[in-house]
Amino acid sequence: MASIAVCPGSFDPVTYGHLDIIRRGAKVFDQVYVAVLNNSSKKPLFSVEERMELLREVTRPFPNVIVESFHGLLVDYARSKNASAILRGLRAVSDFEYEMQITSMNRVLDENIETFFMMTNSQYAFLSSSIVKEVAKYNGNISDLVPPVVEEALRKKFASLTSNERNES
Repeated sequence: MASIAVCPGSFDPVTYGHLDIIRRGAKVFDQVYVAVLNNSSKKPLFSVEERMELLREVTRPFPNVIVESFHGLLVDYARSKNASAILRGLRAVSDFEYEMQITSMNRVLDENIETFFMMTNSQYAFLSSSIVKEVAKYNGNISDLVPPVVEEALRKKFASLTSNERNES
């Protein structure tokens, strides 16, 4: 039986930190579904479709990675993919508290799906999509934080926003 994992997130946008976890997960699991959360309560910079396209582009070197989107409960999505694992990256101790709560609830919902935590490479421990967006908004150098295709997408996105929209993002 193939080992299947789901790596969920908003990926708004995907960073080198995300890619580190996806790449390493693709070495451990036979199949990794990178699942873009479609959360209507958040106001992302990129649409779900844009985030999925960027992820497909940057995960192309990993043949066992599939990019999809989901809404609703993560365990329901994982079950629909016959996944036995959820793959999550941890940057710092502060991530652990939040992730422990989510993992505990997921275990209540389906005790057959295990959560695996990977520590992010230390060079990405500070990195978040929010930080990347903030730096990109002010034309800061993000070339060490995101792949070139993502950097270009951010530049285009911020160039197309009005000053009011830019301030809201």
